[in-house]
Amino acid sequence: MRRVAITGMGIISPLGNTCEDFMVNLTAGRSGIRKLSADFDDRLSIRIAAQAEFSAEEHCTKKTARTLDRVSQFALAAASQAWKDAGMELSEEEQRRSGVYLGTGMGGARTLEDSYEQLFRHQARRLHPLTVVMVMNNAAASCISIEHRLKGPCLTFSTACSSSAVAIGEAFRSIKHGYADVMLAGGTESLLTSGVMMSWESIGTLALEAEDPSTSCRPFSKDRTGFVLGEGAAVLVLESLDRAKKRGARIYGEMAGYGSTADAEHITKPSVEGQAFAIEAALKEAGMGPGQIDYINAHGTATQANDVAETLAIKKVFGQRAYAIPISSTKSMHGHLLGAAGAVELVASVLALKHRTIPPTATLTLPDPECDLDYVPLKARTNADLKAVMSNSFAFGGTNAVLIVKEHE
Repeated sequence: MRRVAITGMGIISPLGNTCEDFMVNLTAGRSGIRKLSADFDDRLSIRIAAQAEFSAEEHCTKKTARTLDRVSQFALAAASQAWKDAGMELSEEEQRRSGVYLGTGMGGARTLEDSYEQLFRHQARRLHPLTVVMVMNNAAASCISIEHRLKGPCLTFSTACSSSAVAIGEAFRSIKHGYADVMLAGGTESLLTSGVMMSWESIGTLALEAEDPSTSCRPFSKDRTGFVLGEGAAVLVLESLDRAKKRGARIYGEMAGYGSTADAEHITKPSVEGQAFAIEAALKEAGMGPGQIDYINAHGTATQANDVAETLAIKKVFGQRAYAIPISSTKSMHGHLLGAAGAVELVASVLALKHRTIPPTATLTLPDPECDLDYVPLKARTNADLKAVMSNSFAFGGTNAVLIVKEHE
């Protein structure tokens, strides 16, 4: 069993398009949640989202940008950042043992919606010739593989809100068990379209707009009303620790544990037992006890059901120790990136470990008595003694994924 290092990270997010900017904004408690621009369908009653400030042409040629959905543009940009951050160079032989595992919930939703609009509203007789390959869920992973000449496993995981956490966990195990040496792993999502937002609106999970729109997502707060949709991507470079040390790579931390379980109960209602099983599985693989986790980046969606279920799951696993662990939901600032959420939140967790700084649940002004753990309200905590961090991702469909990263000594 090989040890696995994190040697590069890249991000496109509502809080910045570099890891440095992302962490600065997290630490400051700044929100990327804003009112939607006027070009969104006026039938939308909820008009807030966490949009990324992103221009594809800053990251690829105009020709390439025209052939990619925004979801793939995000992924390519984040992967290129991570690759450069890791200082990665591969021989042709090494390319065959390097791959891409990426998570996404709905792939090229923007292209799909635009195509339907052209067909059914404007009666178009012909669509963009690359519509199929722009829409397909595996497009982003394939583009990354082509860009970096990675000829090993190239897989796309789609398990709703846990997609990218699953992708990272499976990439970790692929290296751990010797099937690959280097993996680009993460997730991407671009769902800020009128149709997608109206679908989420209809299910009743989106947050109502607060007087200050930037504070609309309120995880673990008594007055929470739901989550705010976000967009972006995050990708990490994972490689065997021996390889990383041999080439003198900078190591952010070691992947230590991964737990994946299914609730097997309900398509949308979270299960305390299922979430607890995933946390326990990650701890078991990491060879850690409840006393060794120093920070948890919660799934923390700000829905009534999830926040209570997650609180109970953490208590079920950690017992009395649960009250001593700092926990925060960074969705309060960057929104819910659905299929990309797990990767974005793992980057936040790794940066917390690196900088010894715990990001806050920035909008927690009115704690819910049923969510009575230390949810780090309002302000970041600096100079924290962090040696191991955990990131939770719990999804519609009941697929749970928990990741543990520890300090490299």
